[in-house]
Amino acid sequence: MSAVLEFDGEAFDPLAAPQQVPVPVTAPTTTAAGSVEPAATLARLRAGVVAAHAGALTAQTALARRLLAGASPTAPTPFRTSGTLAHLETANGTLAHNTVPPPSTREAAFKPPARPNRTDLDRPALDALAIGDIAAVFGPRYDQRGTNPEVRTHGGHLDAVANLDLRGGATGRGGLTATPTPGATLRGAAVEAVEVLAIALGLPLVLAGTTLESTSDAPEVPVHQELTVDALEVDLIPRPHVVARVGAHEVTVTVRELPGTAVGPDATGRLATPGRVCSQGELAVLGEFHFTHMSRGEPGLAHGPQYAHLLGRRATRLPSHGLQLVDRVVSIDGERGAFTDATYVTEYDAPADAWYFHDTGNVDAPNVMLMETSLQSALLVGYHLGATLSDPGQDYVLRNLGGTATLRRELDLRDRTIRQHSRITATTPMPGSILQEFTYSLTVDGEPYYDGESMFGFFTATTMANQTGLDGGRDVPSWLDREDPTSRRTLDAAVRGPRRPVDHLALLERITVVDGGGEHGQGYLHVAQPIDPGAWYFARHFHLDPVIPGSLGVEQVLQAMQAWALDAGLADELDAPDFVVPVGATLTWRYRGQVVPTDGTVTFEVHLRGVERRPGRIRVSADASLWKPGLRIYEILNATIELREAGAAPW
Repeated sequence: MSAVLEFDGEAFDPLAAPQQVPVPVTAPTTTAAGSVEPAATLARLRAGVVAAHAGALTAQTALARRLLAGASPTAPTPFRTSGTLAHLETANGTLAHNTVPPPSTREAAFKPPARPNRTDLDRPALDALAIGDIAAVFGPRYDQRGTNPEVRTHGGHLDAVANLDLRGGATGRGGLTATPTPGATLRGAAVEAVEVLAIALGLPLVLAGTTLESTSDAPEVPVHQELTVDALEVDLIPRPHVVARVGAHEVTVTVRELPGTAVGPDATGRLATPGRVCSQGELAVLGEFHFTHMSRGEPGLAHGPQYAHLLGRRATRLPSHGLQLVDRVVSIDGERGAFTDATYVTEYDAPADAWYFHDTGNVDAPNVMLMETSLQSALLVGYHLGATLSDPGQDYVLRNLGGTATLRRELDLRDRTIRQHSRITATTPMPGSILQEFTYSLTVDGEPYYDGESMFGFFTATTMANQTGLDGGRDVPSWLDREDPTSRRTLDAAVRGPRRPVDHLALLERITVVDGGGEHGQGYLHVAQPIDPGAWYFARHFHLDPVIPGSLGVEQVLQAMQAWALDAGLADELDAPDFVVPVGATLTWRYRGQVVPTDGTVTFEVHLRGVERRPGRIRVSADASLWKPGLRIYEILNATIELREAGAAPW
């Protein structure tokens, strides 16, 4: 790995701290002259900072538990090591689910494992679903290669289905209309209609050896009118299921494993009965069901029985919901407990209606999406292979420490499947932490388009409390505070061109600009952004461990540069340009700390380096730093944005 990413001992206090670090209460040591010994003063200050960090971590975890308790009234139940999901039932044997669905947004929307190739079904298509011939009805992505032969509808109650829309219905969670057969009962027709919706949503695709189990409060009375189905809840936790409203009645369809079928991985981290099929036909090592449990469910179902005790504890997790940008493990070349040179391939489907395509100010994918889908694929398998299993009684949280990344070609990722090829190049145990280094390359249809290298750390709570930032614990002021320039102006980040970040990616309010300022004399940007403890990303990153994703910090820097470029009139030099992630511009970052919900304000500065022009294209590059209160924790080098005319020749 490059020298930029070599661990320099400054990420956290390198001294092996005790499990609890009390603040000294004895008098400080004095010299013969009566002055306070500097070393003693430093020790007291450091101990105080550590104690404060420890208190903040405790408060942070408590806040996460309160937020989660409010979002999901169903309490977690004890894990059983059988690998089945029998423990996830309520006392009366029904599926436990939220009685009131959470608000639906683009980011929070359920991501179907597949999309059907048709919206209307006639009687022959419905008959095919009743005998389990699903791929013949909905397309090849629904072919499970015979691993789920018992998945089928209770057919014979419907003549036709229309308006099948996985983003439709009254709630936007999916819906359809159904025409009952003559003589059908309301209960039979309602159940078959919701079973059709469950199959179309791809719920059976994530497991093998399952069947559909349906319950309904609809009566067994004749039905003569068309039925409207609206999904109320769709999720893969605890089991894949959909709860739908059909008229005044409710139907629940659950994907249930057949007796004796294990749905979680065994002690090797692999599935005995894989069912998820990857984009090129391989049976996945792990699928969307397991990744959802990795992010916010049961660790034992995600990684194997060695991880079962971590349920409800602050431990390493994937981001969740729309911020989870990896779907499947295609292959692993490595064994549990053996890390160096382990390689693996993962996949992520990037749907065209994904929130980040809608919310970005770019014409293509935003930088945050590129960073997250590459880094998540790298981090998870190092953990899955057992990076922290040597100390099972300890809770480890995950943090990215730095990396480099380069986009190799412009590519529209909408409705494409990304393959991430990752390699663990080094694993270094340290007191209170474990460091792992990776290289990765992302491809679409076999063609590489994005690559880089990165370092992650698994840290105990004590080590996390010893954060010293990038400057050894010193409070280093920003350029604006040091220079205090008299000439400065305020730029409203919301006043942009025809395309600007919205909704989840509207990350800025006001920018302080010093024209001709900064370390390079090319211009300077400064932002002090208030932190909303209820911001969407805290609930996603991570479960019981809410921190702002470092990639969103980078995204804020790039958005500030975009706002400046438009204000400077650079877009006026081109014909209807769009923002794109620049090809060939290597981004480098270092993280040495975290921003949590209680930090109040995040501050960053941007030192513009210059503007480059080529036919149909303009680039702006810069270096940046980001602070949490009292500590500089991010350093970003060669941050680059680009304005590009449609059809412009490559840079």
